[in-house]
Amino acid sequence: MAVPGVSAVYVVTDDKRIADAATAFDAKVLMTSSDCRNGTERCAEAVAMLEQAPSVVVNLQGDAPLTPSWYVADLISAMRQDPQISVATPVLRCTGRHLAKLKSDRRAGRVGGTTAVFDHLRNALYFSKEVMPFTAETYVDDAETPVYHHVGVYAYTPEALTRYMALPPSLYERLEGLEQLRFVENGIAVKCVEVPARGHEFWELNNPSDIEIIETILRERGLE
Repeated sequence: MAVPGVSAVYVVTDDKRIADAATAFDAKVLMTSSDCRNGTERCAEAVAMLEQAPSVVVNLQGDAPLTPSWYVADLISAMRQDPQISVATPVLRCTGRHLAKLKSDRRAGRVGGTTAVFDHLRNALYFSKEVMPFTAETYVDDAETPVYHHVGVYAYTPEALTRYMALPPSLYERLEGLEQLRFVENGIAVKCVEVPARGHEFWELNNPSDIEIIETILRERGLE
């Protein structure tokens, strides 16, 4: 993945196996403690190791190998254009086909993805592993729906990471298992940046059954 404007890329982990694999292809590695409860805490710990903190920190997690480069580029662009934004994350409007997958997983008792609802300024109101908002309407194939799939990528200012670490895990963060809710519950705005699909299907690894879906998409793209 090549993203314009990125000055440095690090693999951040507490697992020596991952560190060794990353080092083997000459990646820069930062080893964090095993005390980190989520990726945001791990990013905060990693930034504290750097001699100079960057103006924007992007957290691209390993369970989202289908994340296109423009999702990251759009996040960085949003942060740079509006210095009032301290946290940003991508959201992808679901097509009828995509929404059907999310609903199918929930009916089967699986989490197919996280959804986001936001206000008119696109600041997050809530994130959930349930499909939100509720809609009984049937949407076909590529028809647009009112549901947004939250993509688990984050951009933060170093100051936002410092504030996050000073806060205890919050109620809905614990119930949903979603780290970004700690920001929302404590009144720290999370900007939802809508990203275009550009014909690329997106899915994340949440269940064992997702492996086949992701591998199939990678094969279709010639990337396996």
